[in-house]
Amino acid sequence: MKNILHIPIIILLLVSCAKDGRERDLESTNNNDLLENIGNPIIKDVFTADPAPFVHDDTLYIYTGHDEQVQGGEGFVMNDWLLFSTTDMRNYKSHGPVLKTTDFEWANGHAWAAHTVEKDGKFYWYVTVEHGSIPGKSIGVAVADHPTGPWKDAKGEALVTNDMTKQTDIFWDDIDPAVFVDEDGSAYIYWGNSVMKWAKLKDNMIELDGEIQTILLPEFTEAPWVFKRDQKYYLVYSARFPEEIDYAMSDSPEGPWEVMGNLNRTLPNSPTHHQGVVEYRGNWYFVYHNGQLPTGGEFRRSVCIEKLNFNEDGSIQPVIRTTEGVAAL
Repeated sequence: MKNILHIPIIILLLVSCAKDGRERDLESTNNNDLLENIGNPIIKDVFTADPAPFVHDDTLYIYTGHDEQVQGGEGFVMNDWLLFSTTDMRNYKSHGPVLKTTDFEWANGHAWAAHTVEKDGKFYWYVTVEHGSIPGKSIGVAVADHPTGPWKDAKGEALVTNDMTKQTDIFWDDIDPAVFVDEDGSAYIYWGNSVMKWAKLKDNMIELDGEIQTILLPEFTEAPWVFKRDQKYYLVYSARFPEEIDYAMSDSPEGPWEVMGNLNRTLPNSPTHHQGVVEYRGNWYFVYHNGQLPTGGEFRRSVCIEKLNFNEDGSIQPVIRTTEGVAAL
């Protein structure tokens, strides 16, 4: 009688375990469904532009500009920079406006394109702003102990101003800084509009180390970005107007640069085309903006992400823009 009583209990336990297993499988499947990418643009509740992706401690951070122009308005209205982060390429945490033009006492607004890097445990955020006393745009730098801040003006004055680059005769060329730190710790800053400039940075990351140099690229417009892969250096940049994305390659961050061709054609709803490239968890990504949210446009842009693929010889395959975006990790 005792053994007979145990039989239904055993059956119930087996059924319960099987049911529990099915529920775990179903839960796992549902979680996978939830991790499917949310499509492009990746940020839909605020207008973002000029993305600068950066990886630290297995987290992908995306620093962006913040378009605040009203619908139908003309001209860029940009007063601060936003920060988002993700660990799965699907869910993006908003850290809000972590840096503002008012954080630079010498600046006079216009929070244009920026770029963040790390060196020796410090984080440096290079930004484009309007200078308060020197006509035109200039480049400043903020510093923090963590990618999310708090950030403060690292220098108390601009790093690059238009009176330092008069040879171009263009008073709005000192924009779109991009900083590259090589494996040996050498740091370089690239920037420009119509004419591309570069210089080495001192170890303190807030002073130029030597003369400002010029890179002659055909049809260069703005938005340089430098990265390294398999001992090759890549320079990705905006060309022509409306802008497309071209790229060049070199054996050194100082050049000479060989122009390789086009990566991405003009956007359907934004004449500007600004990108960043990053490797994250074994994948390469092309991060850019478009103007394709329902009320978006030239002055109301939105950040998107696509996979970046390379050929065996190191050249880059053209980027195919999608509404689906990239797969979740």
